[in-house]
Amino acid sequence: MNRRLFARTGIGLAALTALQAAKADAYPSRPVHLYVPYAAGGGPDVQVRQASRKMAEALGQPVVIENKVGAGGVLGAQLAAKAAPDGYTVLVGSNTHLIQKIMSPELRFDPLGDFVPVSNLAASPTVLVVLEGSPIKSVQDLSAALRASAGKMNYASGGIGSSAHLAAATLVSLLGAQATHIPLKGSVEILASLVRGDVDFACPIAGTGVPLVKAGKLRALAVTSASRLKDWPEVPTLREALRNDLAVQESWFGFWAPLNTPAEAVNRLHAAVTAALQEPALRASFELAGSAAAPSDSPQAFAGFVRSEYRKWAEIVRLTGVRPV
Repeated sequence: MNRRLFARTGIGLAALTALQAAKADAYPSRPVHLYVPYAAGGGPDVQVRQASRKMAEALGQPVVIENKVGAGGVLGAQLAAKAAPDGYTVLVGSNTHLIQKIMSPELRFDPLGDFVPVSNLAASPTVLVVLEGSPIKSVQDLSAALRASAGKMNYASGGIGSSAHLAAATLVSLLGAQATHIPLKGSVEILASLVRGDVDFACPIAGTGVPLVKAGKLRALAVTSASRLKDWPEVPTLREALRNDLAVQESWFGFWAPLNTPAEAVNRLHAAVTAALQEPALRASFELAGSAAAPSDSPQAFAGFVRSEYRKWAEIVRLTGVRPV
């Protein structure tokens, strides 16, 4: 074979091999696993699953949901923090993780130090609810019942330190009343607990509570958003009833990658979230469930938001005196 042709052919084969190797190594080249620290079927789990399908389209790879439920979200965070920082394991991180760390500094994960924030996904207030057939029809009725009960009323949440727990504990604290917290294994159990009569009221996040209210199973007394929800103008905010800004509590959840995840992977994941949340049908489905799509402008913007939220929830924990068992 002509030496020059051989050389040219050899160089061409080498370049092709290098190009193929680069494509094989380009992120993502295999499925991305999302650790969801919520029970399957709950509001946040459903919304993450909806978004993950659109994210998979943007990434060109499957997005696999893995429910890592336990200890109010701590188990999933601990597992994700130990995962390889390669962009193929991502945690659905939330304000609940901040709260858990604030309450228990000894926990073996650091929401500010063990992760790289990618993007927020959705934000949702909690909803103060009772059974539809309850004689309690307003926050004022609940306040009167709490004061008359001498501490005998109970409220449910998906776990100690969850948004539902802090919202109800804030309500009770601001009213100067007493009530017993009944922590459950997940927010999906709140309805059954109310039906059984184990608890008298609860503050599930809107993604869990709104569908049950719309189905006629629960009655909404108030929401913890800063203003009334667009689709629920008749339901007052808890701040209106209590006249205190600490009654404004938004729950949020987004994506965190393990610390030292390459910037390329973080940016691709952020772009996938942004692309997914541009889908009108997905945004509409979030709104129907009482949430709002809330993508971050950049990973850096989300990191700043997480730090500010840490400071806010620390103040709320101090107010309520909530402590782990």
